[in-house]
Amino acid sequence: MRYRKTFLFMMLLGIMATFTLGAQTRPVTITHWYWADNPNYSKVMQQIAAEFNATNGKGITVVAQEYPWDGGAYSETLFRAVMGGGGPDTSSFKLTSTPLFTANGLLVNLDPWLAKWPDRDKIDASLYNTMRKASGTNSVYVMPWNTQVLYVYYRPSMFRRMGVKVPTTYEEFLEACRKLTFDIDGDGKTDVYGFGMRGARGGHEPWGSFIQARGGTFEDFTTPQAIAGMQDFIDLYRKGYAPPTAPMDGFNEIIANFKSGKTAMTIHHIGSSIGMIDTFGTDVDAFPFPGGVGRWTSMGDTENVMLKGCKERDAAFEWLAYLATGKGQEMWCTATGNVPVSKDVQKLPFFQNNRFMKVSIEGAPYAGIFPILDTTTEWISTIWPNTVAAALTGKMTAAEAMRQLQKGLWGK
Repeated sequence: MRYRKTFLFMMLLGIMATFTLGAQTRPVTITHWYWADNPNYSKVMQQIAAEFNATNGKGITVVAQEYPWDGGAYSETLFRAVMGGGGPDTSSFKLTSTPLFTANGLLVNLDPWLAKWPDRDKIDASLYNTMRKASGTNSVYVMPWNTQVLYVYYRPSMFRRMGVKVPTTYEEFLEACRKLTFDIDGDGKTDVYGFGMRGARGGHEPWGSFIQARGGTFEDFTTPQAIAGMQDFIDLYRKGYAPPTAPMDGFNEIIANFKSGKTAMTIHHIGSSIGMIDTFGTDVDAFPFPGGVGRWTSMGDTENVMLKGCKERDAAFEWLAYLATGKGQEMWCTATGNVPVSKDVQKLPFFQNNRFMKVSIEGAPYAGIFPILDTTTEWISTIWPNTVAAALTGKMTAAEAMRQLQKGLWGK
């Protein structure tokens, strides 16, 4: 009898260790899908999952499964899987896919978990607002993970040569573009242009900073404020403060122009920083795009979501939280060089000692995205570059261009 009581007591202890009132209690498995840009990133994700499994103390096991990004086909693969009743419990995600997934009821609303999550305020409120805008609702369906924030690269030696201070206002930035356009050899021809303008595809992101600095918004491009921002953009080109090739310049061109010394400033994110340092050493730095009436910069993103087929949702949120503000956040952002969303992780020496990371973090609170509509893809790839090229070359006025951009994106 004594042995039987001991056996029953041990069983009870085991049950109590596994089941805890009001918390994740029994061993469960969460399947997580992700993509990785290279084998090292894939290795890191597997390490993150292993670390979480070993330390969460709640019997949660995450099985991380890699799928190729494949030029964005990852999102299509995920959509088809979940629509078909399968797919993972959680997944890496891009904001641009949010409307499609929410319209089909494929994402779990995270509001109930966020409301009681102790670490909620470790992520800036502006990021939650961006998540809501992406879904077109007042709820958060996408969990922040890491970002890339556009900022201005500049050459300190050129600034010193021309007596220019780092701009802290939008007007100072425009003036810096003028002052940093100069002739080096005295032959009467411009050798350095103040601003490396991206007029081809992808240029809508840095362009957006000009629109919002004048007080414009992306909801209505035809306001006087938005038109004024467009006029500033046109003037930089027409007055010769940007290279003559600007209407055709894409990413490769603006980076090549900056690295060759043809431009004194250009706009991109931390992903270009290693190449900049390799080229210039200490003679390259960055500052956030300055504000005027308004302030905005573009945010690249990778987030995580919980899919509708997930049965163990408390456990799934534990994993999403670990990636957002836990050790997983630090491990991933340290390995990839992306900007952490956790304020605690942002304060770590690894990130604070990187001047480009610090600028990214400084710009993060006012970083955002363009409206995600059925028309957005065509607007970005065709309508924006064609319209802006016409405006830069004098074929249409700023107001005409903005009316065309408004119609192309919003249909009216």
